Formats: sequence, C-alpha cells, structure tokens
Amino acid sequence: MSADSPSTATPAPVLLMPRHWTPEQALAVFECLHAMRFALWATYGPQVQQAWRDQLVPQGPMPEFDPDDLPF
Repeated sequence: MSADSPSTATPAPVLLMPRHWTPEQALAVFECLHAMRFALWATYGPQVQQAWRDQLVPQGPMPEFDPDDLPF
C-alpha cells in the first residue's frame, strides 16, 4: 500500500516495528488499532467506501467499447 492510496499496486513501505515488545504489549497495540479502526468505520464508513471507489475507478472518460469485437 502506498501512503496516498490503500488500493494501489505499490508495495507498502517497510515499517520498523519495535522488536523488544512483549507479546502482551504487541497485543495491546493491536487491540488499540482494532478499536480505532472500528470507531473510524462507524463514524466515516460511507465516506471511506466512497474514497475507495474514487481511488479504484477515478473519474474520467469510459474506455472505448466495440460490441463487434466480443469473443462470444
């Protein structure tokens, strides 16, 4: 994932994670992020979905379509 678009083919940057956390500390961070994700989705779900759509299918002219060139 790139920083500007979660849906692009660009690989995510390597994040350096602390290697000294205990499993309990890592779980606490994971649970906090999960709770934040849930709260964000509950608050901004429709807007997030629209942003994903806009990134996946940007506004612009539709591709040319030739019905005579169909393989079936």
